[in-house]
Amino acid sequence: MDRRNAVVGFLEVEEQEGRYRYRSSLEGAASRITPSLYFLTKDKEVIKMTRILFVTDVHGSEYVFRKFINALPIYKADVGILLGDLSGKLLVPIVKNPDGTYISTFFGGTYKFKEKDLEDMKKRISIAGYYPICVSKEELDKIESNPELKDRIFVENIKKRLESWIKLAEERLRDKNIKLFISAGNDDPWEIEDVLNSSDFVINAGMKKVYIDEYHEMITIPYSNPTPWNTPREVPEEKLEEIIESLVKDIKDMERAIFNFHVPPYDSGLDLAPKLSRDLTPSVSEMIPVGSKAVRKAIEKYQPLMGLHGHIHESKGVCNIGRTVCFNPGSEYGEGILKGVLIDLEKDRVKGYSFVSG
Repeated sequence: MDRRNAVVGFLEVEEQEGRYRYRSSLEGAASRITPSLYFLTKDKEVIKMTRILFVTDVHGSEYVFRKFINALPIYKADVGILLGDLSGKLLVPIVKNPDGTYISTFFGGTYKFKEKDLEDMKKRISIAGYYPICVSKEELDKIESNPELKDRIFVENIKKRLESWIKLAEERLRDKNIKLFISAGNDDPWEIEDVLNSSDFVINAGMKKVYIDEYHEMITIPYSNPTPWNTPREVPEEKLEEIIESLVKDIKDMERAIFNFHVPPYDSGLDLAPKLSRDLTPSVSEMIPVGSKAVRKAIEKYQPLMGLHGHIHESKGVCNIGRTVCFNPGSEYGEGILKGVLIDLEKDRVKGYSFVSG
C-alpha cells in the first residue's frame, strides 16, 4: 500500500461524482489528535487505527477511576491503559463518639458531624484517594498501637476498593468492545496481584507481554528506581535493567512495540520533581530529574514505537528519544481530576495525540 496516496478519513465514507465525503468520529478534538479512527486508501481499503486512553497514578481516587471508565466510550477508545499507582496513601479514621456523633481529621482539618452526614464524609475521603474506616476510640487505639494490624487493615481496604473497580469496569465496558489493561506501580503492595488477576475481562499487564491490537506488542513494568520513601516495588537501577531485558526478549517486532514502564526515562522532561531537603521537604523553586537511567538506556537501545510512563505527577508532557515517542499524562488525583492522553496509533507510527483533563 502506498501511504503517500492514502486519504485520511472516517469509516463512514460516501462517494459522490468521484469525490469522498467523511463523517467525523470525534467532534471537538484537540488539534494534535487525528479526527479519525480510520484512513481510506486510493483503492478504498479501509484500515482501522487504534485509539488508546492512557492514565496513570490514580492513587485510590474513586472519582478519577470512575471518570476514566466513563471516558473510554466517550472518547471512542479501543484500548484503556491504567498504569499504577493504584493504591491510596492513607487510612482516615472516623471515630464514633459516645453521644452518637463522629469526628475525623484529614486535609489538615478536624470535622465533627452527625450520623446523617457519615456517608457524605466517607465520599469526600474516598474522592481524595484515602480509605475511611469507622471505629470507636478503643478500636483506634488498638490499631495505632499495632503496626501489623494497621498494615493489614490498610491492605484490606486497598484490595476492597480495587475489587469494586474491577467489577465496575466489567459492568461498564464488557459489551463495548474496549480492551482494558491495568498494572500496579511502585507504590502498590504485592497483595493486590490476586485482585488484578481475578478478572476474565480486565487484563493485568504487569510483568508480561500483551498485544493491545493486531500489530502492537506491549511490555509493562511496575517497578521504579529507588525513591526516598522505600516503596514496595522499587529496585536498584542495575536490577531494573535486568527486569527490562528479561521482558524485551519476548518482543517480536520492536519497531511497533510499546514500553509501558511506570517510571519515566531519566532527564527526559517527563521526570522533573521538586528537589528534596534532608528532611524530605520539597523545594518550591528547584526541579530535578528523578527518572530511571535504566529505562532511558533501554529506550535508546531498542527504540520502540512508544513509551508510556507516569510516577512523577508534576511532569506531564511528551518527548522524543530517537524515534520513540514518550508520554507522561501527569496526575491530579487528590483534586479528583482525571489526567490522561489520547493516542491514535497507525500500524507503524503515532498518528496523533491529545492530553485530556476532566
